[in-house]
Amino acid sequence: MNITIQYTFLPQTDPDATLAFYRDTLGFELRKDVGYEGMRWLTVGPPHQPGTSIVLHPPAADPGITDEERQTILELIAKGSYGAVTLATDDLDGLFERLEASGAEVIQEPTQQPYGVRDCAFRDPSGNLIRIDEVS
Repeated sequence: MNITIQYTFLPQTDPDATLAFYRDTLGFELRKDVGYEGMRWLTVGPPHQPGTSIVLHPPAADPGITDEERQTILELIAKGSYGAVTLATDDLDGLFERLEASGAEVIQEPTQQPYGVRDCAFRDPSGNLIRIDEVS
């Protein structure tokens, strides 16, 4: 039995800025762009990994939550405390430079971590934490 990761979900608060970040800055391809009742779900992923995607969804779209819960979720997203993803690249310095030049919010410059990983960190336009590991 094989188990793979097909989708992971991150909230997005501005679909156009989010799409520009994931497609134009990171180089992901847009796989789906679905609108419903004024909301928009974007599915993106690396071109060389067609079976793995990130679904960028409207935050708190669940009709079962209260307005207070929705506000709390939006506050957590803005702080970068709600969603996160770790990506990997064989050119951490090059990707860091590209992200920094795009104006993405830098959280951590490329750093050799004590646990053996060299990585950096950014926030996407919604505030989600994006960590990027260097792999060889």
